[in-house]
Amino acid sequence: MENLDILHLFQGVETLIQAFSDNPAIFFGRVGMMVLGMVLLYMGKKGILEPLLMIPMGLGMCAVNAGVLFLDPQTGSAIAQGSAPLADVAAQGQLEATAAAGQMHGTLMLAPLVEKTDQLMYILQIDFLQPIYTFMFSNGLIACFMFMGIGVLLDVGFVMARPYLSMFLAIAAEFGTIATVPIAIALGLTPQEAASVAMVGGADGPMVLFTSLTLAKHMFVPITVVAYLYLGLAYGGYPYLIRFLIPAKLRAIKMPPRAKVKVTADEKLAFAVVGCTVLCLLFPSASPLLLSLFLGIAIREAGLQYFINLLDGPVLYGATMFLGLTLGVLCEASLILDPKVLILLVLGIVSLLLSGIGGIVGGYLAYFFSGRKINPTIGIAGVSCVPSCAKVAQKEVTKSNPVSIILPEALGANVCGVITTAILTGIYVTIFR
Repeated sequence: MENLDILHLFQGVETLIQAFSDNPAIFFGRVGMMVLGMVLLYMGKKGILEPLLMIPMGLGMCAVNAGVLFLDPQTGSAIAQGSAPLADVAAQGQLEATAAAGQMHGTLMLAPLVEKTDQLMYILQIDFLQPIYTFMFSNGLIACFMFMGIGVLLDVGFVMARPYLSMFLAIAAEFGTIATVPIAIALGLTPQEAASVAMVGGADGPMVLFTSLTLAKHMFVPITVVAYLYLGLAYGGYPYLIRFLIPAKLRAIKMPPRAKVKVTADEKLAFAVVGCTVLCLLFPSASPLLLSLFLGIAIREAGLQYFINLLDGPVLYGATMFLGLTLGVLCEASLILDPKVLILLVLGIVSLLLSGIGGIVGGYLAYFFSGRKINPTIGIAGVSCVPSCAKVAQKEVTKSNPVSIILPEALGANVCGVITTAILTGIYVTIFR
């Protein structure tokens, strides 16, 4: 009894020991997630993965899986009754009884499954990250904030200088996001879940976040975590894919001098206005993302420096930090141990791999149809991880031929890839919603 009293002072340890006794999978899941969080933090610090995202995400994973306690009866009951009820009536009753007895495990960070208004208003006063999740995640606002910041960083002049090449490569690089849908359905996922995980192939985190929140809210945590974990592969893995599929002599191709195409700020602004209007007309379900992206572009081209400083500083980096932290906190062992997570891990890497292959195939087609003048390495830049994929393409070309410059064309395909992925998001949300 004395040992129990002492142990009760350290509830995280107590719940961990209880998990080992009652459900070893949860025990090993919690320990594994804490270790993974430390690994992600280390890899972010070393620059192997994106530090702006991985450091808060990794620390959040450590904290939420360590800081599990026994919720007080009122908080536990609010969560148990406010979330979607279990299909098994007896299991739901047992859950509510456990909560009422003060023996329900939980954290003071976030309760993502609470939907009922009364219980949600109570939880908003308990879990410190609940307002961020409820008012920024569940409605996709955080994805829109990130897209505003990304829009400010994009120069659509690269697209407008070589529009047909850019569009062709961007479409080719969507191969993964298209081909993964039937594969996922064949593996037992619903069409909504399949479309959400397929978006990982676009290598654009906000798109995955928006799509999964819209189509498969119950699975958005593992899908989004998989997406952001794999984003590092776009920078670390695609160079090997390029070397495997494109011979060194083709990577070394020096493209002929390009005619200088001057695209004015007014033309870029007109592009943003027309593009936003037309795409919102065609795909209103994705209009929040489209508006956010083109708003950033319009602000950049209009020269609104105060807004530029706001969006590419506090808004973009603030949203990135809270995105990483909230995703980390959402990586609680009980949610991650869903059997579908393994399938998502496989499908995520398949989608990203197929998109890279599709982009390179598009690069080869551009190479042949141009009379062997276009460097096929540009194709990988059609994957919309901007500007990482464009940098990867130029880096691999430079290793083979230091005087070959493909970055302008690569950036055109890269920027167009972002727009194409947004269009595909609109198509999927419209079809599967």
